[in-house]
Amino acid sequence: MTAAFDLSCMHTALGLARRGLGNVWPNPAVGCVIVKDGRIVGRGWTQPGGRPHAETEALARAGAAAEGATAYVTLEPCCHWGRTPPCADALIAAGIHRVVVAVEDPDPRVRGGGMTHLREARITAEAGLCAMEAASSSACATAGHW
Repeated sequence: MTAAFDLSCMHTALGLARRGLGNVWPNPAVGCVIVKDGRIVGRGWTQPGGRPHAETEALARAGAAAEGATAYVTLEPCCHWGRTPPCADALIAAGIHRVVVAVEDPDPRVRGGGMTHLREARITAEAGLCAMEAASSSACATAGHW
């Protein structure tokens, strides 16, 4: 994929994240786009009340097409058990081959652990695309996270 294509996909994910603003507390509003062969096969955003998370919503919509795809996520996938299983595990189980993240999660339960977990599963995991936009737009922000 080209840098311009990656940027376009992350902008789409940021737009999806905004759909959850004000409705997902105590979780952050997160967007996720799953792309395979140059086309979007799954879209998701954190649902009201904070569950399900954006990644599992996008994976459900992508179905089998997620295998070998790239996930663009506005916030690092969680790697801990809470009220839902870890999103990093869901991405691994779906066969995603690359994950592009806008910002790492400042939550101490995650903080880099999601990225490490993905890399340990031999998934290419990159962070920082649109980081300033994600952090400043409140697309990933909630009172408890930023």
